[in-house]
Amino acid sequence: MAKIKENSTNSLNRKFLTDCNLTYAVQLMGGRWKLLILMQLNAGTMRYGELKKKIVNITERMLTLQLRELEADGLIARQVYAEVPPRVEYTLTDIGRQLVPICDALHGWGTLHRSHVSGEASTLFH
Repeated sequence: MAKIKENSTNSLNRKFLTDCNLTYAVQLMGGRWKLLILMQLNAGTMRYGELKKKIVNITERMLTLQLRELEADGLIARQVYAEVPPRVEYTLTDIGRQLVPICDALHGWGTLHRSHVSGEASTLFH
């Protein structure tokens, strides 16, 4: 793999994005499905199959990838039980639970924005 020049624009932008706490936080929650997974787990511990049923259009591959990323970032915990068949449960960590009010606020803002764009688009830009 080619080495990136330290003073290249790409390298400088990458450093800025990892140093900026807001961008860092957004990257942790980023992805089409992560917020939905977090909000489902807010209701309590769930198994993989339960999450798959609740999040209708997510593929198995995407659910697996998103769960792995959320676990690696410390937002969810994965508990494996030594049973036959194996049982795996996912739950929010303490730091993951702290995202719930932020997600609720984003949900409210999304509702407000959607109503402005769909119902009052002509008045927004005057």
